[in-house]
Amino acid sequence: MRKPGDRLIALTAVTALTAILTTTAPAPAVARQADIPKLTDERGRVLTLRGWNVEDKNHRGASALSDITERHFRDLAARGFNTARLLVFWDDLEPRRGHYSERYLAKIERVLDWAHTHRVRVVIDAHQDVFGPAFGSHRGIPEWATRTDGLPYRPHPDDWFAEYFEPAVQAAFEHLYEDADLRRAQARMWRVLAGRLAHHPAVLGYDLINEPMGRLRPGEDLPAAARRIEAEQITPMYNRIAAAIRQVDRRHWLFVEPTPIVGEGVPTGLGRVADPKVVYAPHFYNAAMEAGRDYDPAAQWIENYEAAVTRYPRERRVPVVVGEWGPLNNSLPNMGRFYDEALASLARYTSGWAGYTWCYGGGYCALDSEGRFRTNKERTARPYAPAVAGTVTAESYEPAALVYRLTYLPQRPGTTELSLPPAPRGWHIAVTGPATARTRDIPPGERGTVRVHGAPRDGAPVSVVVTAGREAE
Repeated sequence: MRKPGDRLIALTAVTALTAILTTTAPAPAVARQADIPKLTDERGRVLTLRGWNVEDKNHRGASALSDITERHFRDLAARGFNTARLLVFWDDLEPRRGHYSERYLAKIERVLDWAHTHRVRVVIDAHQDVFGPAFGSHRGIPEWATRTDGLPYRPHPDDWFAEYFEPAVQAAFEHLYEDADLRRAQARMWRVLAGRLAHHPAVLGYDLINEPMGRLRPGEDLPAAARRIEAEQITPMYNRIAAAIRQVDRRHWLFVEPTPIVGEGVPTGLGRVADPKVVYAPHFYNAAMEAGRDYDPAAQWIENYEAAVTRYPRERRVPVVVGEWGPLNNSLPNMGRFYDEALASLARYTSGWAGYTWCYGGGYCALDSEGRFRTNKERTARPYAPAVAGTVTAESYEPAALVYRLTYLPQRPGTTELSLPPAPRGWHIAVTGPATARTRDIPPGERGTVRVHGAPRDGAPVSVVVTAGREAE
């Protein structure tokens, strides 16, 4: 959704959403991990995803995806990340109705090949910003699939999110949800895309549409409109797309998003998506911070967001992976605290996240032009367990002390994997219980992958403790 250098939310939307947030009741206790299912692999291991969005919004047609190189995935892996959310655009895939670009599909496959080389799993994101190219420089749904009923559209170059509230854009969403021929076209597009990528080893799943919006009715406020659109239009759309994908791919996860309004602590109105491999994939953005303000711990935004966003996965029994997060101005005084508190919150209830965005420069980029983490972004690179062969009973990371702890009960013989980012002192790994690890030390400055081999034994837990290595002598 984000564009480096742009302000995100229209000031009118910020005012409305801030009012909602400040009148929210105190947040209830945070969800425990046991409340929400975890993502698993084909061996039944509990998965954790840590990664970033990878995108090219600047090029289309013959030049599409040219901003993405193998370096993106090499650098992701070198810092311990295992996941990428790859933005793809329907307008590039099907520039003319019924004509699918073989060149674009081949370019997507080339990007996936790079990801596979560096052991990065990929979520294919059908991205849209302000519907698509019928509305200026935006990307997403093709112009031939955009119907506006002749209603007006006015660009908002300083507050581009406000364009979602333009009558022509809202009409376009309504037609996408309601017109039978556009429903069929969207399902057909997904059959083509998933059919082509179903057997690629880098693919983890499909994000069915980025940040869907819709048409507000007269007198309807944003939370009420969002819940209605999610319940009555987006949920049926997801079920249609899921059915289309399952005709060609029955293996991969389906990631479903609410509207962006969830970012202000508004529970989603999404209903049941009738598929056994659904992941709830909200985004984690605060309107005030996206408008340039510093993190305000007293506002309890993280607590309110967590309380609201965990309702749907608890009720529907689906895992959570946050598909985008990270503020534009990450060097303000309170942003270090924001990153630590946000990461702690995400660890309580999600199976993972993808930060926005893995690029080299300014704006939302994780790295500067030299490939170094920008201010506070380095906090996202920390020890974690990409796969656990058992039931996790406790997991924590103390960033100040550089101590990671994992305790789990093995359910069957299997291998647990740890990912340790490069650290100045390296890492030391200690394992107790019915398990062993051949690797006990990771040298300074190197990324470490540690495999812990264990098996059940009299109900005994496995305990893994990772600490900073010794100072160089």
